[in-house]
Amino acid sequence: MALPPYDRQRLKEVFAGARALPVERRPAYLAEACGGNEALRQEVESLLASDEFARSFLETPAAVQVQDAFAGTNLEGQRIGSHQIEARIGAGGMGEVYRALDTKLNRQVAIKFLLPAVADDPDRLARFSREAQVLASLNHPHIAQIHGLEDASGVRALVMELVDGPTLADRIAQGAIPVDEALAMARQIAEALEAAHRQGIIHRDLKPANIKIREDGTVKVLDFGLAKALDPTTRASVDEKTPPTPGARPTEAGVILGTAAYMSPEQARGRPVDKRADIWAFGVVLYEMLTGRTVFPGETASDTIAAILQHEPDWAALPANVPSSIRTLIRRCLAKERRQRIADISVALFILEEPSSAPSLPGAIAPRPSLWRRLAIPSSTWLLGGAMVGAIVWFVTRAPAPPLRVSRFVITPPSAAALTVSGLFRDLAVTPDGTRLVYVGGNGAALFVRALDQLDATPLTGFNSAFGPFVSPDGQWIGVFDGASAPALKKVAVTGGPAVALGRPDGPTRGASWGADGTIIFATTNATTGLQRIAAAGGAPTVLTRPNLAAGEADHIWPDVLPDGHSVLFTITALTGRLDQSQIAVLDLRTGTQTVLIRGGGDARYV
Repeated sequence: MALPPYDRQRLKEVFAGARALPVERRPAYLAEACGGNEALRQEVESLLASDEFARSFLETPAAVQVQDAFAGTNLEGQRIGSHQIEARIGAGGMGEVYRALDTKLNRQVAIKFLLPAVADDPDRLARFSREAQVLASLNHPHIAQIHGLEDASGVRALVMELVDGPTLADRIAQGAIPVDEALAMARQIAEALEAAHRQGIIHRDLKPANIKIREDGTVKVLDFGLAKALDPTTRASVDEKTPPTPGARPTEAGVILGTAAYMSPEQARGRPVDKRADIWAFGVVLYEMLTGRTVFPGETASDTIAAILQHEPDWAALPANVPSSIRTLIRRCLAKERRQRIADISVALFILEEPSSAPSLPGAIAPRPSLWRRLAIPSSTWLLGGAMVGAIVWFVTRAPAPPLRVSRFVITPPSAAALTVSGLFRDLAVTPDGTRLVYVGGNGAALFVRALDQLDATPLTGFNSAFGPFVSPDGQWIGVFDGASAPALKKVAVTGGPAVALGRPDGPTRGASWGADGTIIFATTNATTGLQRIAAAGGAPTVLTRPNLAAGEADHIWPDVLPDGHSVLFTITALTGRLDQSQIAVLDLRTGTQTVLIRGGGDARYV
């Protein structure tokens, strides 16, 4: 809903006043400040919702949008570095998008010019540059490629592959897409999601407007990870959500970013997000392709979110020729409880590639079979069809059972100095699924990732003095400390790539553990601080515990986040230095309560 120009200043004033108040006092303030202007009130409420959601560095908060979005500058005809700007083709939360010519490589590209809120903030820009390096590693035929960053003439921009053709939103606006065509598109979208999820990146804003269809039928997913490159183990922290916009309309100046109609229930509730948020959005997109209608309609973001949380889709709207396996797939993608949802997009891809997913096609008229054949064929078809549907439902709904195996192996370093094992640090780690071993080699110059079913290890280089590796819960990222005197905490994809600096601890570390909520718990030798926490996306550490010197405690070390996600096992060392006076305790992250489990022990691990 657009406001007339004369209301825009009033919008900023009312928004600022409401933002300064506690949440419970805002309704009364808005009723008085808006004076019955319902359009103004809805805009302010949208901005307030955006302010709660838009906190990641790639998502411009609403307050900044109100100030900056109205002051656009046309860059057509200008030259930025080696790029000749040709025409403006769109706008988004990061800034404006232009078609441009790369004069060095003589190719057409899309350039996203960053808003001042990002481009002029050194911290945001540094974080953006680091994450852009990770996003640039996505090289897939169904993902629009990031070519690089442009920084010239005081302008900062992201250079991306230019994809010609209509968006999927344009295609759906023409009506429901035939089943065979929709499933072919869905397979390509699923392949793009699978490739990105393997790199630990979720889209967070998957919707038809972010999917383009080229003339040859190739599907390209745009803006992958630009909402927020997911630290795969974080499953996104609570303050890293894409804020909603009602319906599927393009983002308007000064309103919330993102699209509420494609948000998963956990996003709508402000809970931690993982790749299953993309799976939910995939289910919504597939439903819309097949029906030509919105799954959860609503006039406002609040209406849409309420429908997502409280209502079921109109399953009767799916065309009659949609295969039962695809109906089951969509239902499992749109399960409101995340634990009941498909856990990995590869399951959807498997079902989409099955022959049973193909719709029934009219065939030639055959001679009328005999009576026993007319009876046998339907019976066998029913039995076979029931078995196939049952197998698919079982495959989708079954809880994955971890394989039982025994692995025996020998690590043979290429040189005497290749393998580093220290008594002070844990320089070996095993991925949670038990399939890979991570260890430090080359006197700290490299990490080695060894799959247990392979003979050779893959080196991850670029470190100065690495030690203490630990692995994310989904096994996609490795956390490591790098540096001798003042180590930095870094993360690197298990498949390789540039290491991303997260922060610098206050001393040599004594253990770290990666929680499912998107935070890393670590300890250092600084006796004034015990356990500390830092976001897996980077930032400043916060202190969780401090040793009680009066009670004889020397330090809190060797944290181990328990499976419940809100409890941490750790060791309390004694001032006497005696192991029999150390204690094993557990910290409740919700209440801060510490409970001693064992007296006279240390370095415990949950199995």
